[in-house]
Amino acid sequence: MIEKEVTISTAEGEMPTWIYHPTHDGPSPVVLYLMDAPSIRPALKEMANRLASAGYYAMLPYLFYRGGPFREFGQSDEDMHARRELMDQINPTNIVGDCQAMLDHAAADPAAADGKVGAVGFCMSGGLAISAARAMPERVAAAASIHGAWMVRDTDDSPHVGLDAVQAEMYLGWADNDQTAPPEQVPIMEKALTDAGVTYTLDFITDAVHGYAPPGGERYDRDASELHWERVHSLFRRNLW
Repeated sequence: MIEKEVTISTAEGEMPTWIYHPTHDGPSPVVLYLMDAPSIRPALKEMANRLASAGYYAMLPYLFYRGGPFREFGQSDEDMHARRELMDQINPTNIVGDCQAMLDHAAADPAAADGKVGAVGFCMSGGLAISAARAMPERVAAAASIHGAWMVRDTDDSPHVGLDAVQAEMYLGWADNDQTAPPEQVPIMEKALTDAGVTYTLDFITDAVHGYAPPGGERYDRDASELHWERVHSLFRRNLW
């Protein structure tokens, strides 16, 4: 397995990005692997590595780069406050430039395959993966939102708006009792997807909470996490190969 850290230039700054891909049998389909609110940490790197071991070129960007150089976050009140301010700098519009910059970088790497790509987002990035599919329908063929937050917003760029442009198949893992994505938003999202003719699967998970996918944290739920892996692999097999 190859693991490398690169710096990708965007219109808004320099974005540290970790790339994982197999040593052999490339080039590999590109997957934009978008971080959750706790940011880049060993658990998320392990997940990107796990995906890459199945034959993908996984790109894990540090989306907080607009607020300064890479840093690791703890659980202190100071870190939580700083992280919240950085989260406010990312939205369904400016994520598109980040994704385009990553795809430009991948285009110059022989290990990355041309053509259709996938996107996976967790927590704050669940809706961002959908936004990438909406903005780049000719490239993004599969998108997954895992315990996505703020999926239905009162903005013109909300993830549930403008889905007629989407050509990707989608998977959504939606946790019950999630303050960032309450259950009453599920039918709103499902109606938007159905009305737009998007092929999708939605698992409404009642026995796990927001943050269930990354291992190691107190919210990790093995059964729910393994379900997301099963769904994502199935989604990508159908659409990226």
